[in-house]
Amino acid sequence: MIGIEGQKIAGAVLFALILLWGAGIIAEHAIPPMVEDHAAAPQQAAGGGAGGGVEVPFAQLLAGADPQAGQTVGKKCASCHTFEPGGAARIGPNLAGVVGRKVAGEAGFAYSPALQQHGGTWTADRLNSFLAKPSKEVPGTKMTFAGLPDAKERANLIAYLQSLSPGAPQTADQSEKAPAR
Repeated sequence: MIGIEGQKIAGAVLFALILLWGAGIIAEHAIPPMVEDHAAAPQQAAGGGAGGGVEVPFAQLLAGADPQAGQTVGKKCASCHTFEPGGAARIGPNLAGVVGRKVAGEAGFAYSPALQQHGGTWTADRLNSFLAKPSKEVPGTKMTFAGLPDAKERANLIAYLQSLSPGAPQTADQSEKAPAR
């Protein structure tokens, strides 16, 4: 037989297990489930309701993007990047002229091998994918930024970057795809 002390311990353990089980049930209902990252996918339009939203292609978001709003979004990047033409690199390269520039193409900046191997040119679509979640788009990049999950924010930022990139295409470019990995 178990003594009084053993019964107290068994009761405390049973009580703790019941509390954990109850907390799990409450958390299941109180915390929304994690959804797979579809940041590069089309954005749902506001007011669509559950399942009734209209998907907005990135090209359409970019066409209506606001470069001034993008400049505000760019403040999230300013601790690592500069935006002035001819500006110095910081932890990351200067972003003036990035749209239309070769990936890992800023002279004098030490890019990660992963970004050097990514290849191609920074188009609006490639920037959109990269800015959604850099570590997913280019595994092994030194860029530790988590990304911009909001497609409208990305479109505004890319419109701002296009305004800093004379001669760069001003629309989303579907013609160039990332090289096969």
